[in-house]
Amino acid sequence: MENEILVFGGPYSNLQATQKMKDIARELGFEPSRVICTGDVVGYCGNPQETIDLIKDWGIHWIAGNVEQQLSAGAEDCGCNFEEGSRCSNFSQTWFPYAQIHVNEKAKDEMKLLPETITLEIDGCKVGVIHGGLRDISQFIFKSTPAADKEEIMRELQVDVVLAGHSGIPFYQSLETGLWVNAGVIGMPANDGRSHVWYALVDLKTKRVKHRSFEYNWKKAQEKMQVEGLPEAYAKTLETGLWDNMEILPKEERLEQGKPLKF
Repeated sequence: MENEILVFGGPYSNLQATQKMKDIARELGFEPSRVICTGDVVGYCGNPQETIDLIKDWGIHWIAGNVEQQLSAGAEDCGCNFEEGSRCSNFSQTWFPYAQIHVNEKAKDEMKLLPETITLEIDGCKVGVIHGGLRDISQFIFKSTPAADKEEIMRELQVDVVLAGHSGIPFYQSLETGLWVNAGVIGMPANDGRSHVWYALVDLKTKRVKHRSFEYNWKKAQEKMQVEGLPEAYAKTLETGLWDNMEILPKEERLEQGKPLKF
């Protein structure tokens, strides 16, 4: 594993999943310098401040997601690029104000310093880390998104590998310009009908990607959401592994709901 890095996205205030991710990284022997989070540490679940503290104390690479940017700017919404009036948009009117209240001012100030994009050279490989798109942090990029869109970002970053987040479903794609990897998120299941969540191991020498999943104490995370009055639809997703709606998904990804992910 000397050439590997561990990548994950979207803790989404899910303290139990984030703690399990940290335990897995330690068990696999990954130093914090070889672990990358693609943003949205805060989100739908019930422990925003505790999850921030865990990620910060862990000392890993962490870039800003749209939620970190919006919280630190004192914005009124999550900036997730949800269509106005959609179920996702309506749910955000509950969980985002909850996060605003439960994240302290020190953490909000510190999040202002988070980079939106970072480029690293690890083991001779140039790696670019982004949250959504390059010019639009909330851009949803899926496997079905045209390759040309991804290649344009890679050329602009001048990197061999892009590590991205935001969209919630893991995938990787070999392109003419290099390798695109979305590790998935650990705060919510990937709409595959199981309660497990996803991360990725990326070998920067061979460009090999291993998507891995893990189970965690989702019941405790779910109970916290219910006690705090957060959207029940999201609390249910922790259990069922199915998204309440597929408003953000292209047709190709909608057809995969409930199907086991295969790599």
